[in-house]
Amino acid sequence: MKAEVSHQRLLLELTALDAELSRIAHRSKTLAEQKRFDELQAEQRAAQDRLAVLQIAVEDLDGQVSRFESEIDGVRQREDRDRSLLESGTVNPKQLAEIQHELETLERRQASLEDSVLEVMERREELVNQQAVEQIEIDRLNGEVATAAQARDIALAEIEQTRSVAGIRRTELAQTISADLVAVYERQRTSTGVGAGLLQGRRCGACRIEIDRGQSAQITAAPEDDVVRCPECGAILLRFTGIGS
Repeated sequence: MKAEVSHQRLLLELTALDAELSRIAHRSKTLAEQKRFDELQAEQRAAQDRLAVLQIAVEDLDGQVSRFESEIDGVRQREDRDRSLLESGTVNPKQLAEIQHELETLERRQASLEDSVLEVMERREELVNQQAVEQIEIDRLNGEVATAAQARDIALAEIEQTRSVAGIRRTELAQTISADLVAVYERQRTSTGVGAGLLQGRRCGACRIEIDRGQSAQITAAPEDDVVRCPECGAILLRFTGIGS
């Protein structure tokens, strides 16, 4: 296959643009700003999960307090009933002794329940304090996530702008090169990732492998407009020092 030397020179620029577009694509996938955003989001979710767990624990303690208070109310009502009976003067000595014993038991039960309520309320206060700490952390992370998102969006916009400029230039350039030459280049690029490479001495600029002397002599002796392929990787070998040389 033959192609004008000027078209082969343009192919060198096309190769450079494709390499730049590959670097842009890689950077967009490994963006430091995106990594930082993802890390902060993970911290944010973890803090929100911790806060949710604390809220469930507080609600559980509130339920315990309600049950204890309900039981205390029941004990107090029983005490009030027993005292009313004592004050009525209608109970016999045996009933009197039983009621007095029950009152003592109820008093001990009420004291125990009230102690339990205090313990639960102390635990609840600890959890509420932990909630406040977690909320402060979440507020901080919310701000950092917003800042990180902005930095990521700016970086992505810059990448997209660079990608757009390079893509437009590539489209324009490809249209000025022989369609047959571009087709060979694209097939090779699809196959190995690099369609062409500058021949530097005996080294292929695409695969970086040094060509043996016999094959190198044949390549050097080939007419300028011959489209020469690397015997190692198949890339188009561009046999000049660069654009404008």
